[in-house]
Amino acid sequence: MFFSLRNRLLLIFTCLLTIPFVILSIIIPSFFTSVIREQTQELTIEMMDQFSLYVDSVTTQAEDLGKQVLVNQTTQEWIRLNRQGADKEEIDSLMNQLKQGLSSIMINNSNAMSISVMLDDGTGTWGVHSSLHETDWYQDFTQHNQDYVKSHLDPFQQSHEMQQKKINSYILPLIDTNTMISAGVIKVNFPSALLETALNKITIGQNGHTYLLNQQGENILAGKVKTPNSILKQSLKQITTSDDQEGLIEAAYQKEKYLVFFQKLPVGDWILMSAVTESDLFARANHLQQNLLLTSAVLFFITIVASVILSNNITSPLGKLAKALGFIKRGDFSGAKRFMPHIKSQNNEVDYLINVTEHTIDQLQNLIETEYEANLRRKDAEYKALLLQINPHFLNNTLEIIGSLALQEKNKEVMNVSVYLGKMLRYSLNTKSNIVPLGEEVNYIKSYTNILKLRYEDMITVQLDVDPDTITIPVIKFILQPLVENAVKYSFSEKTYADIFIKTEKIGSQISLSVADKGMGMSEEIISNLLSQADETLNVLESKGNSIGLRNVLGRLKLTYGNDFSYRIESTKNEGTKISLLIDMKRGDRQDEGVNHR
Repeated sequence: MFFSLRNRLLLIFTCLLTIPFVILSIIIPSFFTSVIREQTQELTIEMMDQFSLYVDSVTTQAEDLGKQVLVNQTTQEWIRLNRQGADKEEIDSLMNQLKQGLSSIMINNSNAMSISVMLDDGTGTWGVHSSLHETDWYQDFTQHNQDYVKSHLDPFQQSHEMQQKKINSYILPLIDTNTMISAGVIKVNFPSALLETALNKITIGQNGHTYLLNQQGENILAGKVKTPNSILKQSLKQITTSDDQEGLIEAAYQKEKYLVFFQKLPVGDWILMSAVTESDLFARANHLQQNLLLTSAVLFFITIVASVILSNNITSPLGKLAKALGFIKRGDFSGAKRFMPHIKSQNNEVDYLINVTEHTIDQLQNLIETEYEANLRRKDAEYKALLLQINPHFLNNTLEIIGSLALQEKNKEVMNVSVYLGKMLRYSLNTKSNIVPLGEEVNYIKSYTNILKLRYEDMITVQLDVDPDTITIPVIKFILQPLVENAVKYSFSEKTYADIFIKTEKIGSQISLSVADKGMGMSEEIISNLLSQADETLNVLESKGNSIGLRNVLGRLKLTYGNDFSYRIESTKNEGTKISLLIDMKRGDRQDEGVNHR
């Protein structure tokens, strides 16, 4: 029977630690947090409303100016003369009148707005904009129906000073009011600084950010969006699908909680958004909580002292046991045994727990060592078995080529094949390591394809495209030759020629190796069978049918690189096959510890 002290310890911890901790560290900070949250939401919404009114006044003025220019008699006459191909002097005279009118509008408006009038061919009041249709703001207007475009620089404005400043614009079609035929666009520009100055007045927290965005998450004004992209996407998805015009959204990113205040503006699809982290918003409340936690820590220390005095015979062995469990977590069973407390008796729960833990350590260590050694040997045997499949198969094919050339008394070609074969055998018999720079594997393939060219002459073409950035990257040996061999084999099975394409390239952190042909291709059934069996080492070892070379390569790569390796098989019947091997080099150059590379 066990003699437990649990009830006495529970009473001490409840009175001296739990109750003060709950009152001081949770209830009081939660109250302050709630108050701060409500006040922040009210203040932020109020500032957003003021900004919305300001934006509405600016954009309303821009729209009025644009319509005023559109219906102006000079503007309409200028459109008609250009469409009718009138005399250049007459058109220039009207152009000057239109410029004077636009300059007058710019001087008289209070927001430093400017106006540009442009025809579809790029002819404008302030210059010929030959690349008009390629500009971002024009495409936003014509392709995405955005009357108000985001901040940009416009070199076709009235003065050099204005050309150097970021602007936002209101775009409306330039229409002949008599025929209602569109002739170009009217662009009303207002400085981005107008909205930016007003936007900067919306402050939230110490490090909060406020943005003016469209529904695609693009910043309407200049500058970068510093809020995490995932937070913006989550928030915009909820905002665009909601009928609410303003509100608060909560989102999480990297263990940080964000509060996102939003308001849909009546201008286009603009959205005013303020984002702040809870830790920033509630910094003062968190400071208070830290002080309370410090107080609680003092109480906790007093409790520990009292608990040690009353239950030293329990806390001491539990501390040692905790250290031992830390070593077990790291896999150091010998270290765990050194820290295991000595058992004085077995008449309470702690002593029993120590005894059971020590017994468990012995059994777990023995089981792990036995299983690890068995898996290591099995994987090493599998890898070597896969590798050995290639050499006899290739050597047989090469000797057949040499024999065929000898029968044709092509002595020079026999000598060349022998030289290439010698290079390949030296490469194959180098057993110091199964890992080589990709450049050596490519040289091996060049020797192999040179043999094929001597054998088949004009019946075969081989194109090799090697990315220079890949030649020093370490890979396992013999991963290209079986694929090339299969490509040649299946090209000649139904056709009298073979076109082989070999390519290496670096794509981000991945290296891509591909072999393509224009042979007979593979049916969907064969591809499906390959995909289902390629990851099974046993099937590769025992396979005796088609595509043994492909299965061999995929099996060895899977054993070596694990999840860092992937592949694609693209094939069309009677058109050809392309096989791509993808290795992630972030960790791919580390070999599987279960493979022996002596």
